[in-house]
Amino acid sequence: MIRAFFYEGKFSFTFINKPVMKERLNITINKLQHVGILVTDIAVSEKFYSRFGFENVMQSPFAFEGGTGTCIMIRYKEIVIELYQMPAKQIDGIRSRNDGHIDHIAFDVDDIEAVFKTLKADGHIKVLEDAPVSLPFWKHGCKYFNILGPDKERLEFNQIEKG
Repeated sequence: MIRAFFYEGKFSFTFINKPVMKERLNITINKLQHVGILVTDIAVSEKFYSRFGFENVMQSPFAFEGGTGTCIMIRYKEIVIELYQMPAKQIDGIRSRNDGHIDHIAFDVDDIEAVFKTLKADGHIKVLEDAPVSLPFWKHGCKYFNILGPDKERLEFNQIEKG
């Protein structure tokens, strides 16, 4: 698309090459579920946030590239933060990140499979996983997947299993 402007006796042209997106996706987001923060020392971070009233409500190890990391969910009232520390061999790279340590924001959904299918079929959304990923977090586990926003921000869709 070309947009033309006439201003002070001169024409100006702007070339617009943006894909046309649907107005509204057919998905339901219940709430902001959590903000994920990548940390280099989970004990130090947990103690820091506890000073603001956050309490550990879930803790679980996870496997990553041959090592084991740790994830904790801390809560204060309705605010949930996911703190996670990668295995030891990734720590130096995490310390030197130039893009900050807030890794993602997560939206709570009721039907992860339906949301995944809808977003994958959209054509204008970059879905990062091939399918929702299961984790042994919370009492009965959870499933999630990520997409990229227009500025490459990571948005996670997450369903906590009810059991």
